[in-house]
Amino acid sequence: MKISHILGLNARSKLFSYVYNTPRGKGIASSKLRTKRILSAADILVPEVYGKFARAGSILTFDWEKLPSSFALKPNKGFGGEGIIVVKKRAKDPDNPTKFLKDTWVTTARAKVTVDDLKLHVLDILEGAYSLQNSPDIAFIEEYIGRHKAFRKYAYRGTPDIRVIVFNKVPMMAMLRLPTKESGGRANLHQGAIAVGIDIATGITTKAYWHGKFIVYKPGTKRKLHGIKIPTWTKILEIAVKCQEETGLGYLGADIVLHPEKGPQVLELNYMPGLQIQLANMEGLKKRLERVEDLEVRDAEHGVKIAKALFAASFADRVLAEEGIRTISARQTLTIKGLRKDKKRKKVLAKIDTGAWRTSINEKLAEELGLLRADNILWTKRVRSSMGVEERPVISLTFWLAGRKIVTPASVAKRTALKYPIIIGRKNLKGFLVDPHIPKAGEE
Repeated sequence: MKISHILGLNARSKLFSYVYNTPRGKGIASSKLRTKRILSAADILVPEVYGKFARAGSILTFDWEKLPSSFALKPNKGFGGEGIIVVKKRAKDPDNPTKFLKDTWVTTARAKVTVDDLKLHVLDILEGAYSLQNSPDIAFIEEYIGRHKAFRKYAYRGTPDIRVIVFNKVPMMAMLRLPTKESGGRANLHQGAIAVGIDIATGITTKAYWHGKFIVYKPGTKRKLHGIKIPTWTKILEIAVKCQEETGLGYLGADIVLHPEKGPQVLELNYMPGLQIQLANMEGLKKRLERVEDLEVRDAEHGVKIAKALFAASFADRVLAEEGIRTISARQTLTIKGLRKDKKRKKVLAKIDTGAWRTSINEKLAEELGLLRADNILWTKRVRSSMGVEERPVISLTFWLAGRKIVTPASVAKRTALKYPIIIGRKNLKGFLVDPHIPKAGEE
């Protein structure tokens, strides 16, 4: 990770969190209840609210015994996960283990809490014990999400969440936060949860960071933390972008959980999200932000396509360890994925050009495969050539090279006079060794 690519605290605060975020957007993100109202009105799923306490008198009128077996008690304007009590189940009657107590529960940290304990905690929240500058706050009780089956082996008792950074309608970076015994079942990094980087393109975890170092396994086990496939990944990214569209926040962190039955739900939004996500991904945010700052992004679907094309993680190290380096020729047959029903895939002869950075494709071939349709064009760029200055589209291209699937941005050029309809640049050649010998006909 290059130092020049890292987004620091000052840059985040002065530029991306204040220049691009409106007062209205920051006001929404600062209030969990207001966030719920705005997102619910836009048909974005959020956890259900069971009760709200704006004043001390409401504690007496609330029917505590009707609470379900699991729930979460939170401050509306809490910061850093402080002041949250996550209840996992009802406590058993010590005199009759087959019965459950109506007024006592067990938290994810295995502590018992009674109705009186909850009432006192609500009073603390109302007095501002967990809000910034100790200002008076509102307490609320919401639905407990639980663990999706995909994460049961990796998370300790509590609910994992997925943090997605979004800028200019493009998902920039993501991480999975796994609760541990130390964090008391909470997915908060400051309390001891594990940060696991996620490849934006595939939704597969890549690296895990915990207590200042990278780890391979869940603590105390031999369960690998890389290679976890996040379910409904594209939908998660699109939801994160829609949160930006609804709040007007130009730069935000969306915390999303996977409900075991209902799917992705938004827990909360942050207009100044933490920067540990860069360590979890071993990649700097600054360079990524600069790459999309001036792009015209149409909607959530378009933004996700741009993210998957630009920010696919490098699996070179894993390829080297598990598959070995693959040798390819300077002229290589590859298979391109088309978007037309009658042209789903096509084999073409490509030139492997280590002197070029980006992959480019002939306009005629791109049109034949349906790759020039509007929803597949990521952006356009101005190019100066012998014909003058012209606008060239950059598309999302999927192809298979020596058995490996590659998704990448590709420039579209008029290459009718050239021998090869597609050139593969070195950006897409990680994990490959290129033999400069160009085989003659019949040698391939």
